[in-house]
Amino acid sequence: MSLRARTQAILDRPLTRNFILAVILFNAIILGLETVEPVMAVAGPLIFALDTLCLAIFVVEIAAKLFAQRGQFFRKGWNLFDFVIVGIALVPGSGAFSVLRALRVLRLLRVLSVAPSMRRVVEGLVTALPGMASVFLLMALLFYIGAVVSTKLFGAAFPDWFGSLGLSGYTLFQIMTLESWSMGIVRPVMEVYPYAWLFFLPFILVTTFAVVNLLVGLIVNSMQNAHSEEEHAATDSYRDDVMARLNEIERLIKARN
Repeated sequence: MSLRARTQAILDRPLTRNFILAVILFNAIILGLETVEPVMAVAGPLIFALDTLCLAIFVVEIAAKLFAQRGQFFRKGWNLFDFVIVGIALVPGSGAFSVLRALRVLRLLRVLSVAPSMRRVVEGLVTALPGMASVFLLMALLFYIGAVVSTKLFGAAFPDWFGSLGLSGYTLFQIMTLESWSMGIVRPVMEVYPYAWLFFLPFILVTTFAVVNLLVGLIVNSMQNAHSEEEHAATDSYRDDVMARLNEIERLIKARN
């Protein structure tokens, strides 16, 4: 077995993946401790040293993958994701790049590429994006229509909520999330416009209970499809492995006879 093959075999081991996952979680704790002033006053140098050690482990992992996979490394989306996250962490956190120091916490996102269950969730979400685009477009049309109507109807009496298309859109978004929608917005409006419920209730029913649930349904369906495809791939791999073993046994029997 070549050195590249041995390196890839080490990277594929569950023990290696679990170790990287543990380092990611440990690094997340370290980054959180850096925001606690009493802790930094006592153990600041140690925390910075541990943070640097975690980053060094990530760099070694990426370097090992580059060595083992060569050009294939950049053909996998999760590899590119890890490469960008670690690359951001390597940018000096001083001067014009000081804001990037806060982005080091993005290293926690690497858990998405290491944990299969979380990776499946992200893949399902990405798969649902085309269908979600249509739902978002429908939502945008409903919000635009609702903003125009509410500005015309309630803008004069409630300029802080419905004085412009932007304010009306934001207020309608708050109503859609059901955050203080009744006592905070709709009932005060109904004190001036008693029949305002004829606008607000259909808007809530369509956006909150219909369109949003449709969006959730698309995501759940995509996640289920991704999980099914993964199960089929595992089944096919197991079947191919069994067939290969049977063929090898048959070949040995024929060779013995």
